[in-house]
Amino acid sequence: MAHILIIEDEPVTRATLTSYLEAQGYDVSEAESADAAERLLAERPIDLLLVDINLPGKDGLKITREQRARSDIGIILVTGRDDDVDRIVGLEMGADDYVCKPFNRRELLARIKNLLYRTRQAGQGIRQIYRFEGFCFDARARRLEDRDGAAVPLTRAEFEVLHYLVSRPGDVATRDALMARVTHRNYGTNPRTVDVLIRRLRAKLEPDPSAPSIICTVHGEGYAFTSRVT
Repeated sequence: MAHILIIEDEPVTRATLTSYLEAQGYDVSEAESADAAERLLAERPIDLLLVDINLPGKDGLKITREQRARSDIGIILVTGRDDDVDRIVGLEMGADDYVCKPFNRRELLARIKNLLYRTRQAGQGIRQIYRFEGFCFDARARRLEDRDGAAVPLTRAEFEVLHYLVSRPGDVATRDALMARVTHRNYGTNPRTVDVLIRRLRAKLEPDPSAPSIICTVHGEGYAFTSRVT
C-alpha cells in the first residue's frame, strides 16, 4: 500500500483529501506545515508528497527544493494560483507534477496513480547501461554518474526524459512524445514543461548549457540526443 503525505494548512481541504485517498486504498498522513511534514518523513517511509504551494512559513516550493535534494520521492504540487511562473518554478525545483485548485479529485487520483506507477516501473525491467561523454547512465538503477563517478541526482521526470532520449540517439523526440513519456497523457499538458526538463538536464550534462552539444534542439520539431552512446 502506497503511503501519501498531504502537506496542507487548510484543515477542511486536508481532511477531505485524506478521506478521499484513504477510500481509494492509500495509507495517508497529514501535515499542516513544513515542520510537521519533516517529522513524519523522519519517522516512516513515504512514497509521495502532495504539497500545497501557498503554506505559511516555509512554502511548498522550498519544501520541494529541500526534499528533492535529499531523495527522489514523488512530489505533486497543489496550487490555487493562476500564474504559470509558480508551476514552472515548482518543476525547476524538482516537482514531478502539479494540479491547480479547484481540482477534480478524479484527475488528482489519476496523477497520483501515474506517478506511483512510474516509480514502480523505474525499478523493473531489463538492466540498461548507457555511456556517453564520460557519463554512465544506469536505467535499471535510475542512476547517472558523472566523469568522476559521482552520482548526479535526477528527478523522476528528468530520468524519464533522459531515458527516452538516450535510448534513441540521433532520433528527433517531439515535445508531445516527451510529455507523454513523463505524464502518460497525450493531451492537456503544457509544452513548456518539456522545455523546463530539458533545461534542467542540460545544466547537469552539458559543458556549456548555453551551447548544448549532448541534447540539441531541432527547431520546429523537438529535441535529439546527439552524443555517441555505447
